[in-house]
Amino acid sequence: MVFEEVIGAVVQVVEGLGAAIMVFGGLAALIGGIPQALRTATRATAYQVMRRNLGRAILLGLEVLIVADIIRTILVEPTVESVLVLGAIVIIRVLLSFSLEVEMDGVWPWARWRTAGKGSPAAAQSASD
Repeated sequence: MVFEEVIGAVVQVVEGLGAAIMVFGGLAALIGGIPQALRTATRATAYQVMRRNLGRAILLGLEVLIVADIIRTILVEPTVESVLVLGAIVIIRVLLSFSLEVEMDGVWPWARWRTAGKGSPAAAQSASD
């Protein structure tokens, strides 16, 4: 096999992995959320937990897809046009990731420490983990 073919195959595997993370992560969020929705004690928060887990799966899948795009652009098609397309794709995916994060947390990333109640950005980060 030629180098480009090997890298092309690797990129396809990484893209498949990114898609699989989103699909199986979404299924896991749904399957994990159903028992919580059925229990009276956790019913009120089941939707938020399921939504947050789905968002995390989508974010991770998007990050993996960005890796595949970077590999393809740098190693397979290193042209000015492909770099510009990569830049556009990365910007779109980063904005999508950013908006998903804001949607999941309900606050801008730089304002998380205000909602943590601990008074510091580090406490907000540890509270979100």
